[in-house]
Amino acid sequence: MNVEDDITGMVSTGQNRRILVVDDDPEIVSFLKRGLTYEGYSVATAADGSEALAKIRDSEPDLVVLDVMMPGLDGMEVSKRLRQASSVPILMLTAKGTVADKVAGLDSGADDYLVKPFAFDELLARVRALLRRRQPGQGELLRFSDLTLDTLTREVKRGNEAIELTAQEFNLLELFIRHPRQVLKRNLIYEKVWGYDFEGESNVIEVYVRYLRAKLEAGGRPRLIHTVRGVGYALRE
Repeated sequence: MNVEDDITGMVSTGQNRRILVVDDDPEIVSFLKRGLTYEGYSVATAADGSEALAKIRDSEPDLVVLDVMMPGLDGMEVSKRLRQASSVPILMLTAKGTVADKVAGLDSGADDYLVKPFAFDELLARVRALLRRRQPGQGELLRFSDLTLDTLTREVKRGNEAIELTAQEFNLLELFIRHPRQVLKRNLIYEKVWGYDFEGESNVIEVYVRYLRAKLEAGGRPRLIHTVRGVGYALRE
């Protein structure tokens, strides 16, 4: 990663959103803090998992950039613990880039997964995508069948039962409920929810659809998200 080449000439877009960078590598921390600060973000840092959880308890950021391999509490465990109490978006960083590693990271509660070494502009694109739908604004109450979704409070219910979703699970469900009964192709879902292209072998959509189905179908409720084999997915009765 070349700091000067990657950062020079970029336009400030952070609007003072707060990001916590968690990594035990001082060089990576310095690189990310300098670049994100230049982009207008307010950046705090933590060198290990315990420090990160303490800082999040004191003041929850708008997004967490979290390294996987750290001494003591590793990133996977931090992500799991954070997910028990918060829906703050998590962008996980790791040197491990296999599909199995990515799935493990997503299963731990992360919303996105970036493999080292990475280009700073790619990290920025992923940060923007994760933060985009957390911007305050006028909410809508979206309905389909017995499912309701409040875009302002980010509350989801099926019937009278509240359903807890992570930030990216919510974003994916919002895309479906805004396009009921339409077949959404995989490349459209990638673009609208993640905001950039994935590698061809990535199964992140399948992982998140599995998460949503498990939560939406709890208690034996009928399926709403259906697979259209070889094409994509559709929200329908």
